[in-house]
Amino acid sequence: MRIVFNTDQIHLHGGIEKVMATKANYFVTLPNVEVIIVTTEQQDLPPRYRLDPRITLIDLGVNYERTKSYFSLTNIKKAVKHFRRQKALFKTLKPHAIISPNFNFDHYWLPFIKGHSLLIKERHNSRFFEEKARKTASFLKKIKYQLLDWTEAHYDHMVVLNKDEAAYVKTPNAVVIPNPIETSTLWADINQKQVIAAGRISPVKNFGDLVKAWQLVKEEFPDWQLHIYGEDYVGTKAILEAEVMQKKMENNIHFKGSVSNMLEVMKEYSIYAMSSQTECFPMVLLEAMSVGLPMISYDCPNGPRNIIDNGEDGYLVSHNNVENLATELKSLMRNTNERARLQTNAKKNVERFTTKMVMKQWEELLNLPHV
Repeated sequence: MRIVFNTDQIHLHGGIEKVMATKANYFVTLPNVEVIIVTTEQQDLPPRYRLDPRITLIDLGVNYERTKSYFSLTNIKKAVKHFRRQKALFKTLKPHAIISPNFNFDHYWLPFIKGHSLLIKERHNSRFFEEKARKTASFLKKIKYQLLDWTEAHYDHMVVLNKDEAAYVKTPNAVVIPNPIETSTLWADINQKQVIAAGRISPVKNFGDLVKAWQLVKEEFPDWQLHIYGEDYVGTKAILEAEVMQKKMENNIHFKGSVSNMLEVMKEYSIYAMSSQTECFPMVLLEAMSVGLPMISYDCPNGPRNIIDNGEDGYLVSHNNVENLATELKSLMRNTNERARLQTNAKKNVERFTTKMVMKQWEELLNLPHV
């Protein structure tokens, strides 16, 4: 039985790449299961996350020019090459299942070249804002959305990460399966005077609100630090750094870059903070829970509320309310006993999302043999 993961690359840091590695490593341990990861632009770079040596890697060498529009002449030509190479490969491989975890050009043609394979699309981004945009869309945009819905109706399954996102699937093929997380023996040091936030430094992560909240926090807690981890995206980091300098908080807020050992890093902090505009099912919250790191997050659509048990292992804050975010941070920073209570509950509650629990749902969906 052959399972193919179909994606753009596996050399960058990211939730999709990390989750895919976890799933691929799990599947390849099952009896009589072969796993292949097919990429379009790996560019001879090594995988970012550890992969079982039994997994086969195939790169189609399409190499889209990401600085240009998908619909530029250059990328349209590459899309034609992509289609031909992918169709020929699937015809040769004849996989039992094709799992496509991101949105690429091939989203629109995969249902029509899959042969007899079970075809599964995973949605790792929230469609909350798209749902709102549909209500006021122009005629041409409505045509685009209708094409998208028609295409997705031809997938065997649309896997979404939480029940709220299932409501945005316009076809009856939605299945809810959360992201998995490996169990950890690490415990966060909740006595540290440090707060951590992590993710791609982009507008959607809204770290700017966390910077604003910290200006209110540091008045009472001048000896506490906020550390932000992640890679820069479209110059967002420079904007945030300028704001930090302008508010004279360069001794309180530090940008730490990306790391490959996030759990080891997290254990040196006492609180995790999230201020995103939208999240589907953030892996970073699962990682925080796995080391017992108390969490404070905006109740943004729609991921955090499907991970954090409010008041039990963390706190949800009114979305886009900087003052409330600062208030909750200060409250938790004052109270070591409360951090200890949240930590114990987080370690227990993360068991809902362990690889063993989540992958049982995938085995059933793909009708695979159990270990």
